[in-house]
Parts: sequence; C-alpha cells; structure tokens
Amino acid sequence: MKRILSFLAGSLLLAGSSIPAAAITEPVTVGNARFTFITDNLVRMEYAVDGKFLNDSTLFAVDRSPRDVDVEIKRDGRKYLFTTPAMTLVYDADGCPFGQNNIHAKWNQKGKEKKWYIWMRQSENLLGPVVTLDEVTGPVDRLEGLLSRDGWYVINDTGKDVYKNGRLEHRDGAHMQDLYLFVYGDDYKKALKSLAAVSGKAPMTRKYIHGSWYCRWWPYTADDYRDIVNGYHEHDFPMDVLVFDMDWHRKKDATIGMGHAGTRGWTGYSWNRELIPDPEGLIGELKEKNIYVALNDHPHDGIRPHEDEYKAFIEELGLDTLKHGVPPFQPNNPKYMKAFFNHAHRPHEKMGAALWWLDWQQDYALPYISGTSTRHLPWLNELYYNDTRHDNQRGAAFSRWGGWGDHRHPIQFSGDDEGNWGMLKFLVDLTTTSGNAGCFFWAHDTGGFYGGRDPELYTRWTQYALLNSSLRVHSVVNKKLDRRPWLWGERQEKVMRDVYHLRSKLMPYIYTSVRQCHTDMLPLLRGLYIENPADSMSYTRPDEFLFGDLILGAPVTEAGKGQDFTVDKEVYFPTGSSWYHLYNGKRFEGGTKAIVPTPLEESPIFVKGGWMLPMQPYTERMASTPLTTLVVRCYPGADGDSNTYQLYEDDGLTLDYEKGRFATTDLTYTRSGDCQTYTVSPVKGEYEGQPLKRAYRFELPGIDAKAKIKAVGGKAKKSYDKASGTLVVEIPATDIRRKVSLTVN
Repeated sequence: MKRILSFLAGSLLLAGSSIPAAAITEPVTVGNARFTFITDNLVRMEYAVDGKFLNDSTLFAVDRSPRDVDVEIKRDGRKYLFTTPAMTLVYDADGCPFGQNNIHAKWNQKGKEKKWYIWMRQSENLLGPVVTLDEVTGPVDRLEGLLSRDGWYVINDTGKDVYKNGRLEHRDGAHMQDLYLFVYGDDYKKALKSLAAVSGKAPMTRKYIHGSWYCRWWPYTADDYRDIVNGYHEHDFPMDVLVFDMDWHRKKDATIGMGHAGTRGWTGYSWNRELIPDPEGLIGELKEKNIYVALNDHPHDGIRPHEDEYKAFIEELGLDTLKHGVPPFQPNNPKYMKAFFNHAHRPHEKMGAALWWLDWQQDYALPYISGTSTRHLPWLNELYYNDTRHDNQRGAAFSRWGGWGDHRHPIQFSGDDEGNWGMLKFLVDLTTTSGNAGCFFWAHDTGGFYGGRDPELYTRWTQYALLNSSLRVHSVVNKKLDRRPWLWGERQEKVMRDVYHLRSKLMPYIYTSVRQCHTDMLPLLRGLYIENPADSMSYTRPDEFLFGDLILGAPVTEAGKGQDFTVDKEVYFPTGSSWYHLYNGKRFEGGTKAIVPTPLEESPIFVKGGWMLPMQPYTERMASTPLTTLVVRCYPGADGDSNTYQLYEDDGLTLDYEKGRFATTDLTYTRSGDCQTYTVSPVKGEYEGQPLKRAYRFELPGIDAKAKIKAVGGKAKKSYDKASGTLVVEIPATDIRRKVSLTVN
C-alpha cells in the first residue's frame, strides 16, 4: 500500500515520535516544503508558496518518481530527520525557504561524519565537460561534473522551464526552490545511476556511429565523394560514416535571413545539384556499401522562399506569407517544428540520409528561445533526437553538449578546435571528465579542425582516437588540410592503418562497453577513480583513462625524440590485476608505475590480465559486418582467477533492444595452477539478423607453443605466432547455442 505522508498544520507525526524505515513511494510534504526520495543517494527538495509544487518535467528532470526508498522519519519539535541507507537529511520546518540554518544533510564517509549545507561550494569536484571547443587552442575551464571527492553534489533546477505538451513553458513563480541533492561518498557508480533515475538512461546508440568517419568542410562533388570512398578501400582503411558538410545544399540563392560567417547561405535544405546532380543515386550507392551519410544542418534561418520545399512547408503551416511574411525558425512551436522536420529533413531521409549534424552556433544572435529562459542548444538536441526516433529506429543526434540531461541525446560534437600538442593533451583529460556529467560520447575532430599539420601530431591524435566513441576526422576548408590518413607520409600511413584496423577488430568490445553506458551509466571513457575510488593514485592521472572495463589508455601527447619519435611515457597501472601492453605483450603489475618507451609505431594501451577480450577479424565495415567469427584475446591471469565478461550484441539500429531483443554471451576465464580454461557459453537471446553459427579464434599471448590443449565444441586447429609470442587456436563454425571451451596446460 502506498504511504502518502503529509506534514502540514496539525501534523500527523507528533513531536518526539518517529516512523520506522519503510518504502516511501510518494513525496513527503512538510508545510511549503516537499521532499522526494528518488534513490537512497538522491533527494529532491522543493519550496513553494502555498504548496504549489511542480510535478511536470524539465529538460533535466524527466522522471522524479520515488523508487521505494527505505526512509526512516523522525520528528523533534520543528525538526524532521529523514534517514536513508546513504544519508540523513535534517530539516527545521520554520516555514521559510531553504537557507543556511534550516536544512542540512550528513553521512558517513571513510569512517568520518560529513555534512552538506546549502551555502557550501564544491572543493574537490572531479570536473565535467564543456559546451564546445570552438576556436579553443588549449586548456579551458570546464563545467562541474556530478562526481566529487566531497561526496555530494547539487543540481539546481530552480526556475528552469517546464517541459510540457511538447514545448517549454515558464514555471509558476510560486515554485521558489528546486534542488537535487546527490549524496554518495566515494561510490561514484551509485551517483551516476541516480542521475539516470531522475534524468533518464543514456539510450543505446546506432552502432555505426562508433566506427570510422570521414568529414571535411570542402565543396566536394559526387565524384569526389566516390573517390574518397574508393581511396579508403584502396589504401585499406575502414569507413562507416561519410559526412556531407554544408556545401551539400545551395547557398548562393539565399537573399534573406540572419546568415552567419558573412553569408546568408549557411542554412539550407535544397541540394546543390551543380555539385551533386543525383543525390538520391549517390546516397543509394553509398548505402549499398554500408556507408552511412550524415548531413550538416544550421537551422537558424528555417525554410525560406528559395528552398524547394518552401511552398509545401507554408501550406502545411496554413500561412498567408503576404500577410505574415516569411516564418522565422520557431523551435518552441510544435506545429512549426512538425512542418520543419517534414520538409527540411524527411525528404533527405527518404533518399537514405542517416544522420543530421546539428551545427548550432547562433547564441550570439539568439541566446534564448523566444518566450523561455532556455538556450537553443539543449532544446534543439531534445527535438532533433526525438524526431529521429521513428519507424522503430533509435534516435541519433550529433551536436554540441547541452548540459544536464543531454546524455539522453548521444552523440556529442566537440567543436572547431585548434590542432596542437597542448590541445591533444587537454582532450584526453576533458573526454574522461566529461563522463562525470553523462557526456559519454564525444566525437572529436581528430587532428584538430584548424592547423595541426604535423604528421607526428596527427598520428598520435589518431592513436588517441582509437579509444574514443568514434574514430572521426574533420577539418576546415583549406587546400592544404585534408585528414585522409594516407596523405601524411608513408610511415605515418602505416601506423594509422594499424590503428584503424585495431579499431575494427575491437568493435565487439567497444559496442559491449557502449551497452554499459545504457545499463549502468558507466562512461565509455572513465576516470580511474570510478573503478578504484579508494586508491589515491587514481585521482592523479589526468592523462590516463579506462576504456570500458578491460582496456587502459595512456595516450602520447607530446612530440617524441630520435628517428623513432620515442616518448618515455609514465603510466600508473590500476590496482586489482596485472596489465599487458597491447602492442608488445609486456606485463605490468597493478598498483605500480612504470616508464613505457613508446615509439611512433606503438601507443600505451594495456589490457587487463585474466579476462577474455571479445574482438572480431578485421573488416572494412566494422559496425555493420555480422560477427560470424568471434576472436577472443586473453592475457594470463593470476592463479585462482575466475572472471566472466559478458559480450553484448543486437541489430545495432532499431529500438528492438528496448523490447528485450538482444543477445549476451558469457566469456569466462579460470586458472588453477598452470591450467587455464577459456569458456564461451551458449548465446542467450535473439535479434533480427543474428548469425546462427559462429567460428572462434582464441589468441593467447604468453602461452607456450608446446602447451597441451583440449577443446570442447569443435575440432581445434593450433598455430603459433612467434613475433608476438601468441598461441592461436581456431575452432570452425558451430551453433551459437553450443558451449565452446578450451583448456590449456
């Protein structure tokens, strides 16, 4: 039975009495204050004149319902104490808004009592993202993140517009305070899960966005695009996404509008048929090759009279342009936006365009949406993402970071930065801390948007991009700046080809790690402290991160020395396991530091020992090729290890995963003495397009060529790679519902 607790005049709870801990499934009202315990770690605190509380959503808070949180309630005179397993909230019901003296929280952290008061500021915040890196040349201040060594964080939603009936509205002025207090000590994973509880989970992305992208601001013709695709193939580089920057649409015939960068042609939705005479045919060709097309979009001038769809657009709006004039872009008008998407986007989507790159840059002219206190970017991200969720397709956004709640609209475009060593170093840190606010999927301009013409710098940046949400290149319109990786020197091309191939091979692991962002709100790139909060060294490594559960990255961010461009990189290895260099197999003990000499051909990337890392054979279409051969790489674990990693698969495109249509496979490593066993359990679950048979390739670095093996599930073929010291065992294709295991002595 639901317990609705209302403490008003004539309180139900007498002074000195208490209510034992019980599941609270409704907000608790005390006069003009209301408290909603969303999780053990998260409480919403409202103060509203005459009890006019807010139940409608905001862009941040889309679900505030309590989750059966056990709360013990005590009253001592005017004072109320609300205690959950994570904290005690103390409120002096003096009838006034929350202030310095009438509300605080306390909790235990590392054996000491800690307190929060409303006047406190963060002293040890672990930082978060930025909105954009446009024209940034080096480190800049970041927004705060949710995670802090202070053990708490407050998201202040006071005064933010109400999200209701598909539009934004000012909230009632009587609703004076709206605070979300997170108390988590050093359990950062709980903090991120609490963020999902109030602001929604990060959704599953379309798989192809995690592949290889090519983008350049340049007036390419249709044949130019064909040449780019052929070049990737001929030079043996994978490609998944091809971006058409703004020259895909006509620009010269725009005669009205705000414009941008000295031209009214910045916004456009009609194909430039001088460059691309048959866009539908071109997109169709690319689609047949499993290459997805993204179109650049600057919507601030809306649909104007020179556009092909203008007449149909006006007719849908039912406007008389002689009387009303050309309608301006109106993002808070649902009728306008419905017509806008129908005529600005839908015709191109019917041609096969897969993704819109929302390139909003107009806050200097339009800082706020008319009639609201909300900036355009977060609202447009919401609208654009939701509009792409049709025909059972997952939403897909590509835009700058919109702030709290924008984790629901992946992925993020980090903006037009400068290519230099300092910028690369800052990006490593920024990308990691961004996950602390839910910004899990930055797509950077590999090499930088401006400048960055040093082949060594570009190669190192590409090695860093290997462990990003996508391997994406982009650059400014400049004859001398093209990021195609075979244009930067023979040696650099070979190194970058190896990086691209490795990205392709790692896709099963990458996509499984993306799934963790959805299920557990665990950042794809995460600070070492998220997994090891008690290890003080975890807080001192801004140049390192975990990429999923099993990979440690420590990218090179400075110029090397000598003919091999070698950098002596200091690396700290997280406690709890051993780590193996992905390039040379060298072992490092957890909890130690080491200097790792790193020539241009290598990158400091390490794999956790004793875990089965799921991979695939190299494929030119890393994000759409079916996984018909599962490659498992496993470095030796410690005696007594028993570790299970769960591979995740789905169709990569649709919303069927929300209906339970996906598959998981347990990959279990055990060791007892010299006996090591690698088990691939039967696949659980199903989805459209799932391979029903699968071959297996076990790559076992550090295992002697003479080791005895025993295979279950198929006839094993053994070989040995002397160069890497790796025993390789292959098992032919068999039913995915069949257990396959390998025992090595």
